[in-house]
Amino acid sequence: MRLLVTRPEEDSTPLADALAALGHEAVMAPLLTIRFLDDAPLPEGAWQALLVTSANGARALGRRKNAQPLLQLPVFAVGAASADAARAAGFVHVETAGGDVETLAEHVAEVLVPEKGPLLHVAGSVVAGDLAALLGAKGFQVVRAVLYEAAMARTLPDVAREALEAGKLDGVILYSPRTARAFASLVIDAGLEACVKGLAAYCLSPAVAAALESLPYLTVKIARRPDQAGLLSILPA
Repeated sequence: MRLLVTRPEEDSTPLADALAALGHEAVMAPLLTIRFLDDAPLPEGAWQALLVTSANGARALGRRKNAQPLLQLPVFAVGAASADAARAAGFVHVETAGGDVETLAEHVAEVLVPEKGPLLHVAGSVVAGDLAALLGAKGFQVVRAVLYEAAMARTLPDVAREALEAGKLDGVILYSPRTARAFASLVIDAGLEACVKGLAAYCLSPAVAAALESLPYLTVKIARRPDQAGLLSILPA
């Protein structure tokens, strides 16, 4: 299969490699560009643990020299990709949740207790779900550090436009509701709605699939689990 990969450049290559191992070809067309906010202040506190809800959050923290004292803290990552990025950034004690903020909040509440201190959530300027509210309801104090932002593409990348117009795609892989909405909007802006007829959209979660409602001609497939392994498992052999 020939699949459109919409992930940011930092995440596209590992996904393309995983697709190639399964016999698929990736067409790289990032819809998000990551900008690390290296001058943004890193909150100080007696943190009990760190919460990471994206690989880019872990990467952003790993870029900071003043983050060295945090490396021994336990890290609770939303999924495998975030956990791998945290380990690559030098964090030693990393635990992985089930792939979404709900399972992350549940896991944290099972392992930690509010009385032992606040939690630092390393994130971007836009987040999926309200982790602070979920954990706040369980008595935890969560402080969010915005260390990067993801800028959305203003037009459909040329490689995506050309592949759609030529009918050379079998599907598109979508990891977040924000990216899915952007894909739908940019396809419509480009006047290419007819080109997605028969195209399969492989979505990480029901929330991602719901963001494609403006492209009803897509055949939507949803991962069995909200992680990359779950998503890859629904691709045809």
